[in-house]
Amino acid sequence: MNALSSLRIVFMGTPAFAVHILKGMLEQGCQVVGVITVPDKPAGRGQKLRQSEVKQFALTKGLKILQPNNLKSPDFISELTGLKPDLQVVVAFRMLPKQVWQLPNKGTFNLHASLLPHYRGAAPINWAIIHGETETGVTTFFIDEHIDTGAIILQSKVAIDSKDTAGTLHDKLMHSGSELVLKTIDLIAKDLVTTTVQKTTRSLKSAHKLNKDNCRVDWHKSGKMIGNHIRGLTPYPGAWGLLLNGENSYNVKIYSVEFKVQGHSLSCGDIVVDKTSLKVAVKDGFVTLLEFKFPGKKQMNSKSFLNGFKFESNAKMV
Repeated sequence: MNALSSLRIVFMGTPAFAVHILKGMLEQGCQVVGVITVPDKPAGRGQKLRQSEVKQFALTKGLKILQPNNLKSPDFISELTGLKPDLQVVVAFRMLPKQVWQLPNKGTFNLHASLLPHYRGAAPINWAIIHGETETGVTTFFIDEHIDTGAIILQSKVAIDSKDTAGTLHDKLMHSGSELVLKTIDLIAKDLVTTTVQKTTRSLKSAHKLNKDNCRVDWHKSGKMIGNHIRGLTPYPGAWGLLLNGENSYNVKIYSVEFKVQGHSLSCGDIVVDKTSLKVAVKDGFVTLLEFKFPGKKQMNSKSFLNGFKFESNAKMV
């Protein structure tokens, strides 16, 4: 018998990243006896119920789906127990209560998109690029009482290219993660797992949640740091800057820039415009905005935008 098919596995996940992992498991013969994902949520202007990507995929495969509002609910625990899982695999889901992650006889492991113990938290892909890392990776680890602190099973390194965005790195890690999950399941099925306890030090880099404040561009930083910040937030949730133009202000989402080292006497945030380009002065040169989005407008390049917008002499990014 294929070792991968010898275990009854419950899969837990929500976004497209998790779908790719689940798809790979099914293609390699894993016995997925249940899928746990978030409840359907109202979304969009019509507030129609939207299913998670994992649920949409699971439905096409005829898999049993559970969508608990409360992971500690006796009804959910009873249903989960009834699936008789040997192992649970978690990818981009939520923190599990002890009674859930302790349930399978082979344990519960999580796939995390960083080389733990660095970048524990909700946004490891984004922060690795924002901090200018040249390497990251994926880690499988057994879940414990805390977030992303459990004993490491396997890791796989992935290079970060200077042109990578959060979107392109997401896809690299998704493919690498799929391979790592299959290797991890194989080891667990064959009782060959050895683990490494994570070391916690003060120098650990965090992958805390993204919010409006930490997505805002600081034009007083170096051009390279600004470029990393924008790449690390593209395509989602998007870096932003506030444009002051005369008496008006605009919240501008910025998706792509180019930095050039150049001496100047302008203040950080000052704008230089010609017929085809829009540049922002920073302390060590100019950041040219290539792709961005103004409120109520579609995403566009600077040449298209400049055809229909007039900058005042005091225009400035703050």
